[in-house]
Amino acid sequence: MSNELWVLTMTAGTIGAIHTLLGPDHYIPFTMMAWARGWSATKTATITFLCGLGHIGSSVVLGLLGVAFGWAVGSLEAFEGFRGSIAGWALIAFGLVYFAWGLRRAIRSKPHSHSHHHQDEDTHEHAHTHFHDHAHLHDRPAESITPWVLFVVFVLGPCEPLIPLLMYPAAQQSVFGLCLVTAVFGTVTIATMLTVVLLSRTGFNFLPHKTLQRFTHALAGGSILLCGLAIQFLGL
Repeated sequence: MSNELWVLTMTAGTIGAIHTLLGPDHYIPFTMMAWARGWSATKTATITFLCGLGHIGSSVVLGLLGVAFGWAVGSLEAFEGFRGSIAGWALIAFGLVYFAWGLRRAIRSKPHSHSHHHQDEDTHEHAHTHFHDHAHLHDRPAESITPWVLFVVFVLGPCEPLIPLLMYPAAQQSVFGLCLVTAVFGTVTIATMLTVVLLSRTGFNFLPHKTLQRFTHALAGGSILLCGLAIQFLGL
């Protein structure tokens, strides 16, 4: 392995980790949905891994096509920016819809009192709520659709530094270099995503879940909405 390829490989790992940590969209949606939906660690890791794979895979395919057909880096960067904008708006839309649904659910689950009168006893009241910890039939479509929505958003979202900073320079070295640099970047990116998401999920389990139970979905949707807004308008 040449010195240039060695440096490029180390750079790929470093950029993969930093790119993931600085992009809240790489972990906030999964952490919040895992908390709101009560996903197990295995399910959370599986969904995060598959979305990360789709996220990287879409840019890898585009980069390979660019290398094979000699497309200019500027053209690919413009296309990546375009689909990145679509992904940002899709994340905003998903967060907004989920926030509205979660808020409506929280309002409908507000505790209220019922009065009861017995022949041999005085009238008394007790608190009552229509919220139940188990899933209802009408919640199941949202439960099954949510991972697919995240997957589509992540497939649309580009890995901005992958093509111009790593794939094109590596392709000038060799095909082996191109594959090595791409594999290192992808592995570090997904590993960082999984680490942050699973650690965050563990931390969220210590929150007073019963107190926030009514608002978990609204909080999750609101967090994803803010994440999408930060990406779209702040360039995070």
